[in-house]
Amino acid sequence: MRPRTPVSSASAPGTRALRLHGTIARDLGVRIVTGRLAPGGVLDGEIAASEQLKVSRTAYREALRILAAKGLVESRPKLGTRVSDPGVWHLLDPDVVSWIFSAHPDERLLNGLFELRTIVEPAAAALAATRRSTEQLHTLRRALDDMAAESLAVEAGRQADRLFHSVLLEASGNPFLASLTSGIAAAVTWTTIFKQRSAPLRRDPLPDHQRVYEAVERRDPAAARAAMTDLVRLALLDTTRGSPLRRPPAARRARRR
Repeated sequence: MRPRTPVSSASAPGTRALRLHGTIARDLGVRIVTGRLAPGGVLDGEIAASEQLKVSRTAYREALRILAAKGLVESRPKLGTRVSDPGVWHLLDPDVVSWIFSAHPDERLLNGLFELRTIVEPAAAALAATRRSTEQLHTLRRALDDMAAESLAVEAGRQADRLFHSVLLEASGNPFLASLTSGIAAAVTWTTIFKQRSAPLRRDPLPDHQRVYEAVERRDPAAARAAMTDLVRLALLDTTRGSPLRRPPAARRARRR
């Protein structure tokens, strides 16, 4: 795949508007997934919101379309735009995952995300152990080498980590598992960033990945499943260790009783 060539604003007059409505969508999206805009709440109308934000009505309208496509809001004639129930949010959308981790994530969402990874990734690793191609194995090896050379403290290392997990899903040979690649990759990236929010990683996760690789290399599905289960379990411990996670309001009230 060829690297994308940066587009200058001079050659693309709509670039600034595109960045603007994306920024508006992100700001609103963060407020929704962190609970500052509650489900059922009505957003400001197009005219009032655009005046308050000092943006064009077009930019605000496009931002709402982005959020609607991700299931976060719903617009109805005469009723306005309301925040959707969390049950219809597209939680594995890479943008939504990043917004969840923009602050301290809701404990329920964080645990749910790792439960999903615990279900999906060990199964994918087991399938990959029997179905992977030589090329996919080489890509996994290269990702491990890049992780070792760069570390997860920098983007190049995190990109290698994303590649490792993505290739395993693709190597499963199951198109439905492979369709989860972008969401799982986003989860891997943002949990890794979150783990390092206040201090470097206390534990090197590279050996965990190495064990998965070795099981896939020798075509041992049981060992691959076990190794990936341990990898995800330890990643959750790293993520929650010493973390003041945000609990949903109902959970906080229940704990005070």
